[in-house]
Amino acid sequence: MSTCHTLRITARAVFALSLLGFFIASAADWPQFQGPDRNGISPETGLARTWPEGGPKVLWSFPLNEGFAGPAVAGGEVFILDRVGDQQDVLHCIAFATGEELWKCAYDAPGSVGHGGSRTAPTVTEKHVFTVGMMGHFYCFDRATHQPLWSKSLADEFSQDGKPRWGYSQSPSVYQDLVVVAPQSSQGFVVAFRQATGEVVWKSEDLGPVGYSTPVVTNLCGVDQAVMVSASDKEGTIPGWTAGFSLEDGKTLWKYEGWRCWIPIAYPVTLPDNRLFMSGGYNAGSAMIQIARDGEAWKVTELFKTPACGSQIHQPLFYQDHLYVNSNSNERTDGMMCLTLDGKVLWNTAAIEGAPQFERGNLLIADGMIISLDGKTGMLHLVEPSPEGFKPLASAKMFEGKEMWSPMALSDGKLLLRSQVEMKCIDLRNP
Repeated sequence: MSTCHTLRITARAVFALSLLGFFIASAADWPQFQGPDRNGISPETGLARTWPEGGPKVLWSFPLNEGFAGPAVAGGEVFILDRVGDQQDVLHCIAFATGEELWKCAYDAPGSVGHGGSRTAPTVTEKHVFTVGMMGHFYCFDRATHQPLWSKSLADEFSQDGKPRWGYSQSPSVYQDLVVVAPQSSQGFVVAFRQATGEVVWKSEDLGPVGYSTPVVTNLCGVDQAVMVSASDKEGTIPGWTAGFSLEDGKTLWKYEGWRCWIPIAYPVTLPDNRLFMSGGYNAGSAMIQIARDGEAWKVTELFKTPACGSQIHQPLFYQDHLYVNSNSNERTDGMMCLTLDGKVLWNTAAIEGAPQFERGNLLIADGMIISLDGKTGMLHLVEPSPEGFKPLASAKMFEGKEMWSPMALSDGKLLLRSQVEMKCIDLRNP
């Protein structure tokens, strides 16, 4: 059962809505996990390279229950999925200008797993908001009516044998009139639905054990496709696959089993020349592959594997021919790291006395700077990305607490970031 409410609109919220056209016209939205192009890179400019004592200005904050879901920003509205105890998921719609809640919709989703709470960011289009809750409830909300348009249970409707140990953790991907998610079932490992109706358009073949990665839409060899990673088993006897699926019919285009992670979270990073970079925790390390196509035949070449880098949670970032990654996990603390595209580590902050380690916090790049929240200390850092060495620019304390691993969002010079108890909007623009 779902319960949706449009809240009483205050004068400040009316003002925020009056600015809606301005936001649409001038601000770069962050409508999905990892930003407009799902690569953690923002087109924003005009950001400050230094911060005043006490850090950048906090414009507003919004209380949340425990969880890890990040926000999405579209058309002057912020969307974030929250969770109430072990009983309900709640989608909040918040005015980006003021932090006031405009409407919310809750639905029953009983159940619990370790590291409880919401998981990943909504995906927002002009008409719809798509979410996947911790217990596998896949919802399409109508932005005009604030009501659910349709919903699916990824666990029940795809005959999965048990839910993932830590719940479902993925953000839907949109492509043309499709929305793509990964039930990770023998009845459809990756599945494409019609956005308007929820009709199943295609199902991919089974890739094996369940992981926590997101199916990402990318283009390789001139072909749009959904790339997805599956888990191996802990002993390594069952291969984990990285595969590309046709967005037309779900057909498997290519598969690679050389990189194995029994709890994959980060999705592959697309690089020039039809390359993909995978990284994971749990001693999986990292790997780079290259995809080639000759007519209907596809070929995968492994370029390298390295144990020197492993990001447990967040995507590595590709910027000016280098990779930047918080190479931290249960097993390792390398801190922030810079790699060449042949896998050579140029520097890492673990080797620098007094440098921050960043733990398993999120990072993104905007206006030629890395913005990263330390997942353990709640410190927000501004870093100049450079292969020559670690170049810190500014830092400020944002939160107290633990497990601050949520993805951030940046739009109109304002950064949204969250802890286990609240979301803040801070102003990163030049004064």
